[in-house]
Amino acid sequence: RLPLRTLPPAAPPTIAAMVGFKNFFNASLYNPSAVLNKHAAASPASPLGEALAYKNPGFMAASAAETPVYDMAFFLKGALAGGICCSITHGALCPVDVVKTRMQLDPAKYTGMISGFQKTIAEEGAGALLTGLGPTAFGYFVQGWFKFGGVEFFKVQASQNLTQQQAWDNRNSIYLGSSAIAETIADVFLCPLEATRIRLVSNPAYADSMLGAMSKMAAEEGMVPAFYSGFGPILLKQVPYTMAKFAVQGMAAEKIYESLGKTPTQMSKGENISVSLASGVVAGVCAAIISHPADTLLSKVNKAGAGGEGSVMTRLVNIATETGMVKLCTQGLGARCVMIGTLTAGQFGIFDIVLNAIGASKFHFHDPSKPH
Repeated sequence: RLPLRTLPPAAPPTIAAMVGFKNFFNASLYNPSAVLNKHAAASPASPLGEALAYKNPGFMAASAAETPVYDMAFFLKGALAGGICCSITHGALCPVDVVKTRMQLDPAKYTGMISGFQKTIAEEGAGALLTGLGPTAFGYFVQGWFKFGGVEFFKVQASQNLTQQQAWDNRNSIYLGSSAIAETIADVFLCPLEATRIRLVSNPAYADSMLGAMSKMAAEEGMVPAFYSGFGPILLKQVPYTMAKFAVQGMAAEKIYESLGKTPTQMSKGENISVSLASGVVAGVCAAIISHPADTLLSKVNKAGAGGEGSVMTRLVNIATETGMVKLCTQGLGARCVMIGTLTAGQFGIFDIVLNAIGASKFHFHDPSKPH
């Protein structure tokens, strides 16, 4: 046998050796951002491109103080901010919504906003103006979670699959598509709570609480008839409303920034919030006008006995025929424009405030031909 030889201790690997070793493997195995760098290289000046080129979105939290990173933490923050802004604004405007709904359900009695407030307080007390506050605040928190969070998610995902120029050129289509998908998902969760709110507003004596009303409705009518009779109208109302809301707000904000000669990154947080408030008013009024006929139908179809017997579609046709197109488009429209204009401005303002407070910054489209 050959004699055993004692080998000298192995020298520690040199930097050069390690670099050579790494050449045998795909860079993405030890550097997840390498794959992202290839996609970001097409538009390195983009805020999104910079974020992907220098950071791994899977492990970096978005922060307003640094280049934004659009990862799952960002989308969850956007969803939380959306839930908070929708819950606060819809809850604060609950008295207006109570009177508006009663004007739609009983226009002969409630002929105007001011007289509607007066009659409601005189007959039932001031507390009646908070009827349905529970399902309103909770329902719109859930809806805002999916709506605002979903819009940010789908907006960023669409932009990541396009060059910066393509994203800019198609920004309105991205707004419309992302808001339509997000709102459809949100309405699945909102519809039962909206049906409960309308039942309580139309008949305050129906139940003492949101859960009590929901239990009673399910027992009397069944789950689907009780909570999803208005799903068609709520889609017809909410999807066009949300599409107009985000698209118009985006365009209005863009025009405001152009008139000021600045971009969002060149303005302070307070100035950006002011732009969100102003553009939100414009967006809210436009969205209210577009979605008002479906809102009237939704209010009426959730009133017990409205539209007679038969399927939901039969009842909706009966209600539309009885009401008439002009009244469908105008009953309570002034009150709704005031309500939705204020509400939408508040939502975009609060959304920005909350998003900044929890360490994130909203995604903005950027014209690559112009400096940041």
